[in-house]
Amino acid sequence: MNQHIASMTVVVRDYDEAIAFYTKKLRFYLIENTDLGGGKRWVLVAPRGSTETRLLLAKADGPDQEAAIGHQTGGRVMFLLFTDDFARDHAAMVGAGVTFLEDPRLEVYGTVAVFEDLYGNKWDLLEPKEP
Repeated sequence: MNQHIASMTVVVRDYDEAIAFYTKKLRFYLIENTDLGGGKRWVLVAPRGSTETRLLLAKADGPDQEAAIGHQTGGRVMFLLFTDDFARDHAAMVGAGVTFLEDPRLEVYGTVAVFEDLYGNKWDLLEPKEP
C-alpha cells in the first residue's frame, strides 16, 4: 500500500487575503483556485519544492468555523515548514513582514523559529540537522 497526506485544511477569513499571504509572504505556489459556486472555492497552495502535501484554504462557513480561524490547534504549532536553508528563508520571510515569535534557535534536531500566519496560526520554520 502506498499512501500520503494530500492536503490539510486551514480555515481562513477570506480567500484572496489568504492566497496573497501564502504566495507573497511565504512564497508558496498557488496550485489551484476553482470556483465551486455559492461563494465557495477550491484553493490549494504548497511550498516550493513540495510534491505531495498541499494546504486547502477553506473560507469559514458560519460562526463556529469563524471562531476557529487562527486557533485550529489551540495555540500549539500547527505546521512544520522544512527548509534546506534556514537563513535564506528566515531573512526572506522577515523582509516580507512575516511575524516571528522568537529568535532562531539551535535544537538537537535543527535550526528553528516559530512564526505566525496572517490569522495567528503558529508554524515552525525548520532546517533539520543532517543525520
